[in-house]
Amino acid sequence: MNRRCFDGVASRVWRAAVSTGIVVALRLAALVGPALVAGGAASAAVEAPSTGGATRTAPSDERGVVRLDVAWFAVSAQSRFPLQEQAVPVALPHDWPFDADEGQRSAWFRLGFDLPGPDPGAGDGATGILLRHACGHLRIQVNGVTVHADPPQRPAIARGCDQPRLIGVPRTLLQPAGNVLDIQLEGTPLREVTSRQRAGSLAPVEVGPYAALERSHDTLHAWQVLAVRVAGLTLALLGIFLAAMGWLNRRDPAFVYFALMALAWSVVVLGSGWASGASSAFWAEWALASAYAPVAALATLFLLRQADLRVARVDQAVVASAVAVPLVLAIGGSSHAFVLAQVAHAVLALQVVVAAVWSLAELRRLRREDFGVMAVLAAAAGGLVALELGIQTGRVSPPVVPVGALGLSLLVAVLAFRLAQGLAEALARAETGRAQMQDRVAEVTAEIERNFAQLAELRVEQVTEKERKRIAADLHDDLGAKLLTIVHTSESERISTLAREALEEMRLSVRGLTGKPVRVADALADWRVETVGRLAQAGIEADWRSPTEEGDQRLAARTYVQTTRILREATSNVIKHSGASFVKVRCAIGTDDFVLVIQDNGKGISTEMSGKLDRGQGMYSMKNRAKQMQGQCLVESGPGYGTVIRLTLPLNERTTAAAAAS
Repeated sequence: MNRRCFDGVASRVWRAAVSTGIVVALRLAALVGPALVAGGAASAAVEAPSTGGATRTAPSDERGVVRLDVAWFAVSAQSRFPLQEQAVPVALPHDWPFDADEGQRSAWFRLGFDLPGPDPGAGDGATGILLRHACGHLRIQVNGVTVHADPPQRPAIARGCDQPRLIGVPRTLLQPAGNVLDIQLEGTPLREVTSRQRAGSLAPVEVGPYAALERSHDTLHAWQVLAVRVAGLTLALLGIFLAAMGWLNRRDPAFVYFALMALAWSVVVLGSGWASGASSAFWAEWALASAYAPVAALATLFLLRQADLRVARVDQAVVASAVAVPLVLAIGGSSHAFVLAQVAHAVLALQVVVAAVWSLAELRRLRREDFGVMAVLAAAAGGLVALELGIQTGRVSPPVVPVGALGLSLLVAVLAFRLAQGLAEALARAETGRAQMQDRVAEVTAEIERNFAQLAELRVEQVTEKERKRIAADLHDDLGAKLLTIVHTSESERISTLAREALEEMRLSVRGLTGKPVRVADALADWRVETVGRLAQAGIEADWRSPTEEGDQRLAARTYVQTTRILREATSNVIKHSGASFVKVRCAIGTDDFVLVIQDNGKGISTEMSGKLDRGQGMYSMKNRAKQMQGQCLVESGPGYGTVIRLTLPLNERTTAAAAAS
């Protein structure tokens, strides 16, 4: 899957996740809002414990629900509530002092309540008992009859700490007034757990119509169980998704650290449910408390890498803390689990706070756009961590909703969305840069190919020029010397003349092979002398007119040679075939070309011969030479008005290249 495709899938997944989260949040809010309001309204002032062994409650609320927050408390493992003399009045929520008797892990709570109305069996609904928080193994008796008992469990294991419980009560057991509710709770002492919420304890109890309590129970269950599980599973999926995206962006360690942190935090969020079924209380608590160490280490490394901070000693200290916390908790044992866990978690929180402050200071100094988002998220996370530490130290009452787990999960999800968005933008920029780089590479490649072609042409020209010079030298040294000998030693005037003409032609060819470019004005002067002289020897008057101004245009040596041969051929045709007595030659030099026009007053070319012009050797050679120089040679003639030859040659690099190639 390429990056564009991956970006599209990522965008669709994020939109679906956000929309689903909004819907779930709205539904939970709709459930929780009325329940929380009702729960607050249900709180009523309680009277002091009566001498009869049960407490009396205030009247019920508009739902018919009474709230019991005062009870008689007694530490006992008996199957019934002990004697009244062994009990003391306590307010709920209550964590009983197991430390007073290390061998005792069971206690009884006795509560008294009255039902609204004269008859407990009246009405259409059943009666229920709602325990918002009861951490431990439960046995519930109403008016001396057991209505609920948890199945046998291993000793000293926290049970049901993360979820509310709703128990139905048979109508036949209830009476209009003076009902006695006994709750036996077998749990784990605070010193042996790593979180206050997992110690044996009992929160205020609500009694009332089963239907009304069921709605409250469902709301509490949604927040305390379902919301936490959804948050944990969502973070696990986010972690996997971010890890996959981080694989595409392996050069950014901050993204990888965050993906691992999201996975580790999902393990922490989901860990309480797993710990309830563990075979060993101590190792379950050790695993839960130790899980915070890698989360804090990964969060610290993420914050540092987000600001491009790399200090080897700091990294080593962070890794050491992640290893030291599990070791310290294991060595301390179950008798000091709570104290050691709180100290370790405080140290880890301080470590993350220092990293956050350092990272934010660096982001602000670098004027990074992530500073504002990171500052807001860091402040929110700090508030949630402070709230959780206050709950663990007993200075803050634990809320009904697990604010710490859900709030931090939400912050991680928001930050994950921001990082994924930034990564998508970075990938888009990288894709744009890659496209631009490809275009640049294509341009450079084309330029290299052009340079290579030019170098190849230059090499060919160099080889060709070398070969021309060799041929010219051979002609000049061998053939030229022999022709010159014939000119000076031949007794025949005709042979001497032919040898002289051949020698002149050879010199012209040699000049074309080795000569330098010739100024157009100089070439016209040479052509005028030769042409006018030949016509005068034949008794033909010549009128040659050239431009008076001199320009800088130049002709390649080969162009000069080819044009000379065209003029010689044209002059020869006038002398041999035209019967003319007068020849007019006109020259015009333009910016890009020059024109030679040769016009005689001869008999012209007959109609029978006009179709054979291109097949004649002379005319054909003239046109072919002009064509080789990217020019043209036009012949216009008719019986009785002479012949006009118009030669047009361009003055540019094509002329030079074509002439050199010919």
